[in-house]
Amino acid sequence: MNIYAIVILAAIAVDFILDIVSNQLNLKALRKEVPEEFEDIYDEETYTKSQEYTWAGTRFGFVTGTFDAGLLLAFWFSGGFNMLDQWIRSWEFSELVTGILFIFILIVAKSVISLPFGIYSTFVIEERFGFNKTTAKTFVVDLLKGLMLSIIIGIPVLAGILAFFMYTGELAWLYAWSAITLFTLIMQYVAPTWIMPLFNTFTPLEDGELRTAIEEYTKKVNFPLQGLFVIDGSKRSSKSNAFFTGFGKNKRVALYDTLIENHTNDELVAVLAHEIGHYKKKHIIKGMILSVIQTGVMLFVLSIFLNDEGLFNAFYMDEMSVYAGLIFFSMLYAPINMVLSIYMQIFSRKHEYEADAYAAETTGKPGDMISTLKKLSKDNLSNLTPHPFYVFLNYSHPTVLERIKAIKRL
Repeated sequence: MNIYAIVILAAIAVDFILDIVSNQLNLKALRKEVPEEFEDIYDEETYTKSQEYTWAGTRFGFVTGTFDAGLLLAFWFSGGFNMLDQWIRSWEFSELVTGILFIFILIVAKSVISLPFGIYSTFVIEERFGFNKTTAKTFVVDLLKGLMLSIIIGIPVLAGILAFFMYTGELAWLYAWSAITLFTLIMQYVAPTWIMPLFNTFTPLEDGELRTAIEEYTKKVNFPLQGLFVIDGSKRSSKSNAFFTGFGKNKRVALYDTLIENHTNDELVAVLAHEIGHYKKKHIIKGMILSVIQTGVMLFVLSIFLNDEGLFNAFYMDEMSVYAGLIFFSMLYAPINMVLSIYMQIFSRKHEYEADAYAAETTGKPGDMISTLKKLSKDNLSNLTPHPFYVFLNYSHPTVLERIKAIKRL
């Protein structure tokens, strides 16, 4: 066992241990009494149900995490990567086609093996707590659409990355970085109108009191409202949400139909104001820039290790290749990625506070933002008292209680 294998095994072990420790702390942080801030909206039955939901999700996460780690280790130390590589090589395709098949088969196999867990999560856990609205037909159709997109979009992108590293020499990482950046920008522009509608129906918000209230607010903050839609989130879940996506003429603000059903017009304006706050504070652009930088660093480091014989020896490979190197490097890079993801989540939580403040200040009704957060936490059975260490590792948003306190301090 060489140094690469030791580093990767250590990363898997550390990630597994951190997950167990943070989850145990999170469960111990659950309180029997409803926090004072939520006594006006949570009854004892709903609060107990939210804690049971946290327990169910934690137990399920432990099972899936243990299974995934065990499956990876079993495949690795049985020489599975090399056997798959030799099998595909025996078909005598070009190196590029062989690489695409190698990675595609690994992804499809992992998806198929994980499918029972997805079914259980949707049709048992989410069903038990009253969230699931997905039919068997919708579930299957979503899988097929995802596979179709992987073939139409994913394979050409993968082929491009492999081709850069196979044929363009020392600056391959730079060419790949430029291409991925361009692709990301294009997807940001086309996804709202071409891809998202494959999974959900976007209906323009009809004229009425809500649209009038929203248009008055957007004029007040000088936000050009080019796309305000209702998304049929209830097709899959009773959970509520809203999001802002795209840029330029294709930017969209989407409100889930479940959100509209459960909130007042003023609360919905507050939700919209929060999403516009992300735009006004340039959080979307900042996030994209950080992501682009992170991708560039990763590709540069990849170019250093991609032809390192030791990395391939760690996985018992008979032959070195760009495509297998991509897979192995992703595991070697995991510790760096974990640290970077924690920093990204810190930035994300900071941005959420700023968007909340923007909504509270520009609407002049901080109480509406607070009542919205409370209702959302109840509708989604959120954990009201997560442990700080768990939040540090896993939360892209501050806790609901901390967001409410921050708004009140304004």
